[in-house]
Amino acid sequence: MFVFDHVAISCETLAEGTTAVEAALGVPLGPVGQHPHFATHNRLLSLGGTEYLEVIAVDPDMPPPDRPRWFDIDRFSGAPRPTNWILSCPDMTDALDRCGPDVGAPVALARGDYRWRMAVPANGRLPFDNLHPALICWDSAHPAPRLPNRGCSLVQLVVRHPQAQALAGRLGLADDRITFETGAPGLVVTIDTPNGHKTLG
Repeated sequence: MFVFDHVAISCETLAEGTTAVEAALGVPLGPVGQHPHFATHNRLLSLGGTEYLEVIAVDPDMPPPDRPRWFDIDRFSGAPRPTNWILSCPDMTDALDRCGPDVGAPVALARGDYRWRMAVPANGRLPFDNLHPALICWDSAHPAPRLPNRGCSLVQLVVRHPQAQALAGRLGLADDRITFETGAPGLVVTIDTPNGHKTLG
């Protein structure tokens, strides 16, 4: 039912996040994109197929939204780091029935010719200390295949939380790259790059 879609690297400013991620991975990110609904902007990196890495920050040039921003990014501070991961699903209604109302309500979004729905909690913060994956359903072509191929791919995503096994049981993922460990909340992402394996988090 659920398939890994992308991982989000939050940062206080997009420029800071871009510098940090490009230095860590040794590859350039894509151009800046904007999300007017949540007043954020981002830059993407293809991880092959329909997977990507997203560097995201509040867009200071946009008026603040009338609701908390997604990914709890209003409260983000500190160095750029992985904060959220996103799973795609073919049916948002079924996905929310499985995961429960605390995962949020679907928000219809668009950018250019891309159309998608994402479940966003009213307070912007996902369950399990924001480590429950956000759920996305693409209603158009996926953006990842259009991104430049930088020779990067996901090796491993480690989800750490005191209730990691409860989260794993709720999702029922069949992806050996994604592991759940009991511990202090956080994400650790390992990316295969032309410069070898690189770890963020």
